Amino acid sequence: MSEPLCLLTVHAHPDDESSKGAGTVAKYKAEGVRTVLVCCTGGEAGDILNPAMDRPEVRADLAAVRRGELAKAAEIIGYDEVVMLGYRDSGMPDTPPNKHPDAFANAPFDEAVDKLAAILRRTRPQVVITYPDEQQGYPHPDHLRVHDITHPAVARAADAGWSGDGTAETAEPWQVAKTYYSVWSKRRTELTHAKFLELGLESPYSPEWFERPWQDHRITTMIDIAGYADVRFDALLAHATQIDPESPYWFGLPRDVAAGIHPYDDYILAESHVGPIPDPTIPETDLFAGVR
Repeated sequence: MSEPLCLLTVHAHPDDESSKGAGTVAKYKAEGVRTVLVCCTGGEAGDILNPAMDRPEVRADLAAVRRGELAKAAEIIGYDEVVMLGYRDSGMPDTPPNKHPDAFANAPFDEAVDKLAAILRRTRPQVVITYPDEQQGYPHPDHLRVHDITHPAVARAADAGWSGDGTAETAEPWQVAKTYYSVWSKRRTELTHAKFLELGLESPYSPEWFERPWQDHRITTMIDIAGYADVRFDALLAHATQIDPESPYWFGLPRDVAAGIHPYDDYILAESHVGPIPDPTIPETDLFAGVR
């Protein structure tokens, strides 16, 4: 392939890029792959989860604070470009933010698809990572919307009958080769829970965690992120309003211990134009397999 390799991820809010696949992005950046983050909302409706940041001046302009946190986290991870899709955080169902006319969940569907398709044509990624079709464990409206617009945007970007957004750099069709879903495996959670108990620590995972729908049987791709675990921890801490540094969920285990439990990021290959979907019993180890 003559085009430079490019990886594009689509996320709902600032901090999602740090909790999902940060090690993967850092790994490919280190290999020379261009990396692009599309963040669909500004996170305006997020709660301040770190007591040290729950201050009047922070609450007064949370959107600006979260933009600054995102810029810092993206630099830590190694993103070459961050693109804001431009919508407002939708909040959870039946809350005032969810009714806001600028909320992502209320945006005209084709408008949002067009925006993402134009970004795909301009940045020309071979690989796109988005959210899965199954999100019962955390059905946030913005996360659901990320999934809903990604496949149509990929198709629209490749459609020679779509003229782009009127700029020359989005005029040429672009076919994304592979579209992945980022997932957290049950195996990873079980191993982490077991390590807490082994060390005599209280686990943040209650029995309800293991009753959620899991998708381990669909995982087609495991990316070895050994050596990149600190990227996720440091990027999470950059989101000071959202991540409590005392959180047992994120930081209850020593870093070196947590890094060795399941040193992989897990993905489901949802769409491929360069070969068949891999057999989950023999996971692929490279998002660019079939592309390089």
